[in-house]
Amino acid sequence: MEAGNHTKVSEFLLLGLSEDPELQPLLFGVFLSMYLVTVFGNLLIILTISSDSHLHTPMYFFLSNLSFVDICFISTTIPKMLVNIQAQRKDISYIGCFTQVYFFMIFAGMDNFLLTVMAYDRFVAICHPLHYMVIMNPRLCVLLVLMSWFIIFWDSLLHILLLRWLTFRIGTEIPHFFCELAQVLKVACSDTLINNIIMYVLTAVVVVFPFTGILFSYSQIVSSIMRISSAGGKYKAFSTCGSHLSVVSLFYGTGLGVYLSSAVTHSSHRSSIASVMYTVVTPMLNPFIYSLRNKDVKGALESLLS
Repeated sequence: MEAGNHTKVSEFLLLGLSEDPELQPLLFGVFLSMYLVTVFGNLLIILTISSDSHLHTPMYFFLSNLSFVDICFISTTIPKMLVNIQAQRKDISYIGCFTQVYFFMIFAGMDNFLLTVMAYDRFVAICHPLHYMVIMNPRLCVLLVLMSWFIIFWDSLLHILLLRWLTFRIGTEIPHFFCELAQVLKVACSDTLINNIIMYVLTAVVVVFPFTGILFSYSQIVSSIMRISSAGGKYKAFSTCGSHLSVVSLFYGTGLGVYLSSAVTHSSHRSSIASVMYTVVTPMLNPFIYSLRNKDVKGALESLLS
């Protein structure tokens, strides 16, 4: 493949989920509905938490941040997809594609960090209940969120700076419905060895380490719960982290599914379809999981709506 000067590339072509013209109205309707439900659901969670003083605790502070990140996460990819379907186009500008890569990595990484921080919050609440308010003080909560933003900001910026050195051919097609880093690297004309090495190293920082932290927190939580003598006490302790465990299982389960599907099938089309699960479905289901499984949020939501 001949290398072209990347300064001459003004746009890429996103192939989307399907090129069948008859499916486009259906895809538009489905994804528009999912997008609106996600935005409305997460905004409702944020409004519910901010309006009820009983929910002004570390756990719900992190949940409101997670809802905000989920709104931004889905807004990075779906609006452009809907515009392209409606206009019957496939193009995305060079700057627009790199911007999409940048913000997608930021909000996906923030999801990882926030889920890890929320797991630590549950660990302190269950394993050190008497010191919970001392350890999880407002200053620490804000510091944890700010540190997460700082780390993921520089992580994503490094990827973009490295992408700027790659060359692409005019009319480059990306077999996805958005600009994902791995897919963009695959269609580059120049050598991507450094980019791939950095991608795997930083993936360990953004994904593997946080997930390890979640596993460690829950191993300590389970160990602490098993030492509780009464069955009622065990259920009460475990129910406080049931919603978070459901969200963690959904987020990492769908992400692992995407990775395995791309590794086994080597089909970019199937990989893009699988990506819908963690880019669209997971942010959409998070508000339902926390509102239906959490009696505090459910009660505050009912009070707000009534």
